Amino acid sequence: MTTLRHDWTMEEVLALYALPFNDLLFQAQQIHRAHFDANAVQCSTLLSIKTGGCPEDCGYCSQSVHHHATLPVEPLMGLEQVLEAARAAKAQGAQRFCMGAAWRSPHDRDIDKVAAMVAGVKALGLETCVTLGMLKGHQAQRLSAAGLDYYNHNVDTSPEHYAEVIHTRGFQDRLDTLEQVRGAGLKVCSGGILGMGESRRDRARMLQVLANLAEHPESVPINALVPIPGTPLEDAQPIDGIEFVRSIATARILMPHSHVRLSAGREAMSDELQALAFLAGANSIFLGDRLLTTPNAATDHDAQLFARLGLHPAA
Repeated sequence: MTTLRHDWTMEEVLALYALPFNDLLFQAQQIHRAHFDANAVQCSTLLSIKTGGCPEDCGYCSQSVHHHATLPVEPLMGLEQVLEAARAAKAQGAQRFCMGAAWRSPHDRDIDKVAAMVAGVKALGLETCVTLGMLKGHQAQRLSAAGLDYYNHNVDTSPEHYAEVIHTRGFQDRLDTLEQVRGAGLKVCSGGILGMGESRRDRARMLQVLANLAEHPESVPINALVPIPGTPLEDAQPIDGIEFVRSIATARILMPHSHVRLSAGREAMSDELQALAFLAGANSIFLGDRLLTTPNAATDHDAQLFARLGLHPAA
């Protein structure tokens, strides 16, 4: 079995990125098979439970009040609405139901409402995950008591590139929230977005930060930017597909026990590119035609792709 490391150097991570493509994928596939069923994929669904009106200025996001994306602001959904969506997600094959709210940091009254959603979704037999922005310690404890399994808080990019994308909070704020989540006994979902004008070094640095945390995130979503009109990154150039797969493979090698999620951007990816990502060690996806506010691959297409590749949902 692979030894877990938390002391990766930048030189080591960059050396992985620079391997011949076949050698990199071979190494990643060996590590993947040592820890997972190579043909099993964990399936989640993501629902926006509170949309728009966010005071943050994340350059990729249509929900920011600082940008000019044409997105209607919607208040926090009611409990029964959320449970109805969770039932539909379970019927489509999702094992985890993720809920996202466009907040910088939730109020305690919001946490109580989300805690009720978490408890309700858990009662349906689904794993639960939420992403609500920055958390205080007692808020993380409240969500844990409600039965929350995972908290998502992406680091987004490298510490060095972060200020090029987000100005209303710092990279350390991200790490502080992850520390609060761990302190409450919750599992961590944290990854980043590729294609925001970052360099390969930035991509390597982001993965190094995640891999050198005291505990690796249990889920590591790797997103390809979906450029949204009205946001500062609307004209960003798409990341090269081979470079994207290199990032998946490097994440798999650095964090052998983590689920590496082929996340946002799949709707624009060819089946062949997704197949390479699975070969490189991706073993988690989002089902459903929306990821918060951006399009996602259709569920029936995912079923067809799974059948073509001989993949199956993880138990």
